Amino acid sequence: MFMGTYEHSLDTKNRLIIPAKFRNQLGDKFVIVKWMEKSLHAFTIEGWEAYNEQLNQLPSTNKAARQFKRFIFSGAADVEFDRAGRISIPSDLKNYATLDKDVVIIGGGEASFEIWDAQTFKAYNDDTANNFDEIVDDFDFDI
Repeated sequence: MFMGTYEHSLDTKNRLIIPAKFRNQLGDKFVIVKWMEKSLHAFTIEGWEAYNEQLNQLPSTNKAARQFKRFIFSGAADVEFDRAGRISIPSDLKNYATLDKDVVIIGGGEASFEIWDAQTFKAYNDDTANNFDEIVDDFDFDI
């Protein structure tokens, strides 16, 4: 399970340390894609394969489905760890997510996590905290 929030720094060579707790669950490589709210989404290989199956079920005759698939697949990158437990963030993904120096890595559940610019995540998280009750009202479930 990928959970928690971790603050790290992107170095001048676009390398990022992934938390040891996450590295232990990822294996040798994983997949990063452009995601919503100008973040990056990282999938385990198994998680990516399951997500890929869902993407391939989208109708190719639907314009929005084609746009979504093109956006996700064109920004997908396989990444591997170096000996120091770092990954290199491809420049197109770094630019998309406006990653500068300070980066936040947040858990995403069973098979994924997200990578955010620290300031962007703080603003997003503050907004979510301010509207949390209204957000929860839109869901139909009990805890």
